[in-house]
Amino acid sequence: MSVLKRVIPCLDVDRGRVVKGTNFVGLRDAGDPVELAERYDAEGADELVFLDITATHEKRETIVDLARRTADNVFIPFTIGGGIGSVADAQSVLDAGADKVSVNSSALARPELIGELATVFGSQCVVIAIDAKRAVAEPAVPTAPPRWDVYVAGGRRRIDGCDAVGWAREAAERGAGEVLLTSIDRDGTNLGYELELTGAVAAAVAVPVIASGGAGEPAHLAEVVLEAGADAVLCASIFHYGAFSVRQAKQAMREAGVAVRL
Repeated sequence: MSVLKRVIPCLDVDRGRVVKGTNFVGLRDAGDPVELAERYDAEGADELVFLDITATHEKRETIVDLARRTADNVFIPFTIGGGIGSVADAQSVLDAGADKVSVNSSALARPELIGELATVFGSQCVVIAIDAKRAVAEPAVPTAPPRWDVYVAGGRRRIDGCDAVGWAREAAERGAGEVLLTSIDRDGTNLGYELELTGAVAAAVAVPVIASGGAGEPAHLAEVVLEAGADAVLCASIFHYGAFSVRQAKQAMREAGVAVRL
């Protein structure tokens, strides 16, 4: 029996509202997070991801209240990320009703955090989020294999010497149960996922990889699963602004040969 692939709407939250931009900038309002979450639950989404995109940059606390309100109204698993830098931070979000936590810059600053979270809550609760951008090739080595740099703070700051594939491998070895991989180059462009990046990470780790950044039509969702080995697809703008419903996307994936839950 085929393992079912997951369709996961992503809700980037800024000051209590869902927003979406292109390449991590040019944000525009997309609605109330709990109302959108309820809609996606009814449409057949497998999970949800909430990312408080200003939590780390502005040093604000995590969105515990959002987790609590979502848990009261939504009946599918959801992940909360943004500003989680300790076991205590994660505990507060999970106690409020979240099923998983996502960590990004805090894990890069202190990689031991991944193991601490996995020890307390189990690897199944720990998602490592990686925001990656294709590195510019060195003129002296034009034939070098592609490399993707890791960025934090909403794509504002590059982590020197940090390769996305290598970091994904290390994070999984430290106890992360899933990799949430976002291509900054493709984010919000509707041009499709970064297949080469997704395939490289999927080949490097033994845990599920959630592809993110670039979905513009249902065909892109099937493509990243069938061609790059993604275990799940994260989508935002194609759902938020009504271009497609979750149900339409999953039906198209099934027709393309991807096993999904309808």
